[in-house]
Amino acid sequence: MSVDPAVFARLREIADQLPQVPGIGKVEIAEGKIVMMMSPVMRHELAVLLIARQLNAQLPTTHPSHIAYHGADLVDVGLGQLRNPDLMVFPEAVLASEQSAVLPHQVLLAVEIVSKSNPENDYLNKVRDYSAMGIPYYLLVDPRTGTGIVHSEPGYESREKFVFGDKIAVGPWTIDTSGLLTYA
Repeated sequence: MSVDPAVFARLREIADQLPQVPGIGKVEIAEGKIVMMMSPVMRHELAVLLIARQLNAQLPTTHPSHIAYHGADLVDVGLGQLRNPDLMVFPEAVLASEQSAVLPHQVLLAVEIVSKSNPENDYLNKVRDYSAMGIPYYLLVDPRTGTGIVHSEPGYESREKFVFGDKIAVGPWTIDTSGLLTYA
């Protein structure tokens, strides 16, 4: 679904002006609406950290000058989407640029850790959006069930399921999921 660029620009302006609200972790724009996300729980953040460490250890060999980073926005103006993946792999130089967000063509991998409160967002909306943006790999990790899915291009037709404890291939990288914890 695409959104009129003028509408997206106005939504982005409003989102950028929203005050920091306790308990609100991220602000996204999807389907022509501003979406406020709850702050993640600690096991969610631990999963992001463990996966980022593994990717950052492998990236100098597979993609020198790229990083696995958790704090950047992802914007696709043409689709009218502003997302904030839990983790992305992209060139480190992007952080030094004047851009306000990472662009989809710069991203090799998006990672989402499923939240307790809104799992359909990660399983449906973000699969659709990241695929439409052309991001080659989407790793979905679900601490509610101790499972996950590796989506890969084209169109995320390839979906490899896994359970926590497996060593999984995500493109050229290997992730050991044995340290991931389920939600209590």
